[in-house]
Formats: sequence, C-alpha cells, structure tokens
Amino acid sequence: MPILKEPSTEPFSRRRFFGWTSSLIASLGIPSFAESAKLTPPETTGGEDYYDKLGVPKIINAAGTYTTLTAACMPPVVLAAVQKAALHPVRLHDLQINAGEYIAKRLRCEGAVVTSGASGAISLATAACLQYANKIDPLAMPQAISGLKNQVIVQAAHRYGYDHAMFLCGARVTEVVTLDDYKRACASGTAIMTNFFNAAEEEVGFAGTAQIGREEWLRIAHEYNIPCHLDAAADMPPISNLWKYTGMGFDLVSFSGGKGMRGPQNAGLLLGKKHLTDLVNENNNPADGVGRGMKVAKEQIVGMVAAVDWVLSHTEESMQGDYQKRADLIAAAVKDIPSVTTEIVVPRIANHVPHLLIRFDPVITQTTTSEIVQHLRMGSPSIELNPNTGGKPNQGIPSSANTLVVGVWMLQPGEDKVVGQRLKEAFNKPKNHV
Repeated sequence: MPILKEPSTEPFSRRRFFGWTSSLIASLGIPSFAESAKLTPPETTGGEDYYDKLGVPKIINAAGTYTTLTAACMPPVVLAAVQKAALHPVRLHDLQINAGEYIAKRLRCEGAVVTSGASGAISLATAACLQYANKIDPLAMPQAISGLKNQVIVQAAHRYGYDHAMFLCGARVTEVVTLDDYKRACASGTAIMTNFFNAAEEEVGFAGTAQIGREEWLRIAHEYNIPCHLDAAADMPPISNLWKYTGMGFDLVSFSGGKGMRGPQNAGLLLGKKHLTDLVNENNNPADGVGRGMKVAKEQIVGMVAAVDWVLSHTEESMQGDYQKRADLIAAAVKDIPSVTTEIVVPRIANHVPHLLIRFDPVITQTTTSEIVQHLRMGSPSIELNPNTGGKPNQGIPSSANTLVVGVWMLQPGEDKVVGQRLKEAFNKPKNHV
C-alpha cells in the first residue's frame, strides 16, 4: 500500500522496548525474529541478479514496510514455500478455498481469503457487502447498482486514499463526525458496510476532533444489522491482532501480507464471518467480477499460508528480535554530535515496533533534515529513512521538522552499523551554509 501522511497523533513512547528480550530469547533457545528472517545469501540462490541486470540499485530500508520500498523481505521458509509452489500447477479455486479454511482455523475466525494486498481486500469486502445487502449477482457491480443500497459509512477522521478501493465496486462514502451523525446514517437504510481505519484511533484527542471508538462503532453498526469492516493493514505485530478484531465482532478485517507478516508483498488477508467471505470468493479472481484483475497467484496464496505458519511459530518477544539493539547501535553512533538527542518510540497501533527518533538543532549542526536525507539517499548503498522524517506527528510517531525517523525492523544483519556510520558522516560532512 502507498505511503500516506495521516493527521497528527498522540505519541506512545518509551526509552526501552523489551530490554530484557535478548536474554530471555537466549535462555529459551528461541531464534530471534531477525535471525529467522535472514535471507539466503545471493550466491546460494543460483539465479541471476536481475536488480543488477536491470540497473535497479538495492537500498537499505531504514523506513519500514512501505509499498514504494517493496515492503518486507520474506524469510527463508516462506521463500522456499513460494519457490516450491511455482513448480506445480493446481486448480486455483481449490487452492483458494483450502488455503482460506486453513488460515481461518489457525487465526481463530470463521472465514479467510488470501487477497491481492490489503487494498484488494477492501475492494472485495465492499463487493461482498454490496452483494449481501442487495442480493445481486457479482456481475452487477459496479455498472448496475443505480438505485440500490451502496453507501459505506466512514468517520471524517478516517477518510484516506483507500476509499478508492471501495469506489471500484460502485460504493460511495457517507461521512460522519458525531455519534448522532452515525446513527442517522445507519438508520437511512442505504448503508451496505461501515469502514473503520484502525490506525486512525491512535489520533483520538490529538487532532482536536472527537472520534467514535471501535467498540461503539461496532455496536451501533450491528444494532442496524450493517456489516462492519476494519482496515488493520499495517497492524501486526502484535501477533494477537490477527484474531483480536474478529474476536471483537468485526465482520471483516483486512491485513497486508507483505508487511509485518513477511509474506509476498502483493498478498493480503481478509478475515471474518463465513457468510461474507463466501461472497468474497464469488467476487474474487478467477471469477469475472470486480476482483478479476486482483489476481493472487498460486505462489502468493501458498506464501501467505507459509507466512501465517511462520508468524505463529514465534512469541511476541521473539517477533521483536534485535530491534532494540539495532536502535541502540545507531543512537550510539550519533550521541556525541552537538545538540543531537535520541528517543525510541513504539506506535500504539500501526507499525507497532521500535522507531528511533534523532532530534537536532540545525543551527548547531549546520545541516538540515533534507540535506541529511539526501546524503543518505545519494550514497552507496542508498539508505531510505522513515517517511515521517521532517514531518508532523503521525500515527504514533512524534516527528518534527528537525527529527530524523529511523525504522529498524526491516534492516538486514549488519545494516544497522552502516546506517549509524552514514548518519554520523551526514552530520559531520563539510558545511556550506546553515
């Protein structure tokens, strides 16, 4: 999914995150998330390096699981499952159904569908709810729903670019602010679904706009028998989120497969009530409905099953791996630079992992945020920082104009040292102006 700048948010931070994790993991003999996620060295893969052949430079991802940076890298066990799946044809429908049943059982919900990312999951969720509300054929969408129920109720503070995933089906958005607005919209008789952007709840009280919380949002929707969808695309870890929201009663929940789950980047999960996931399958590829172009290949379906198995083989602690160590190492590299201070923050909902904040006074350092970003980006290897660098507070990351945000969870072994060294160079490079 693309990088989005959302409204300001109240930070949830702490100096240390699972400080005791490394010793606990070592004492239990559990491999860390970082260790189990190491990629097979390129020289052992046996294939040609097409990044080099195509002239596409590899980068160090000190940002996070952003689509524009090709999200996460698959751990060896998931990559092996994808490679093996590529060797044999199967009946796609059988694979989709069996994979969904398996994932649903493992993630404690009624139904599951592997989708083309979280955005594809939102489109298919909308299509299923349109079909459910109007008792129509999948081929009726979007061109033949004039005069039918087609409204998706969304809080004003939850509007985002992924609204277009709902528009593809012919649905339109009814925007609400207050609880009374919401009740009136539900009572209108035109709603087919409500949509709750999970990470937006992190902004309650910070942007000065009251919002309706998850539990109240869900309760009202169900009073009017309207299915409730939750967009939790970037909201794993913690692992328990994979069954928390369906357990709360949300009818459909979308997750990205290529973020914290470490599955294929172009895959996702739609979890929820079976009567709706059954309709999702009717609208999904290879059927000729709105999901026809949202193809999920056999490799991606198997990859998501393997990713679920891999995630569930970890504890919450081992999922965090060496993130704290990485952040500490990078912080140590810049600690003696005048005016520089560091802090580790953990967003409460989306991207719930440690992020290192490096704050500085540009007058003292004689360099600006944009100059540091450019220095890292133009070097070799190129380094990308978190897109909240130099921005306003956003989804639990309290950034500012003079704040560098370093995401450590996508770094490969040894890259934390490189990032620290390059940041130190960026602060100490010859200055031309303030």
